[in-house]
Amino acid sequence: MECMEEDPSESERGIWKLSVDGSSCNSGSGAGLVLTSPDDWTLEYALRFKFKATNNEAEWEALIAGLTIAKHLEVQKIEASSDSQLVVGLANGEYEAREDPMVKYLSHFQGMKSAFEVLRILKVPRAENV
Repeated sequence: MECMEEDPSESERGIWKLSVDGSSCNSGSGAGLVLTSPDDWTLEYALRFKFKATNNEAEWEALIAGLTIAKHLEVQKIEASSDSQLVVGLANGEYEAREDPMVKYLSHFQGMKSAFEVLRILKVPRAENV
């Protein structure tokens, strides 16, 4: 029996991609998210909030909605990208949540992390976001 070394990209296989973007203005707030499977099957969602949200709150809502959908699809590995420095910094433990809404979003996010074998949150430039 021949023994083959594990392919270095083996851990990268099966990773879903989640792109999120939130927005807030005087007329309302909402978010968009795109969830893409490893074989390029894509789900796109547009969310309109019935509550007033800041841009960062809208980003959190999009991230949590995307992760909730991924969890229901039994996704094990996911890489999420956002253009919000604050949300990415909080999610990765680089920033400390100080305002009550951010503390609550971070706590909710941390409670969801155990549903995934791999969960990475990346900061992307606004121009490259969905």
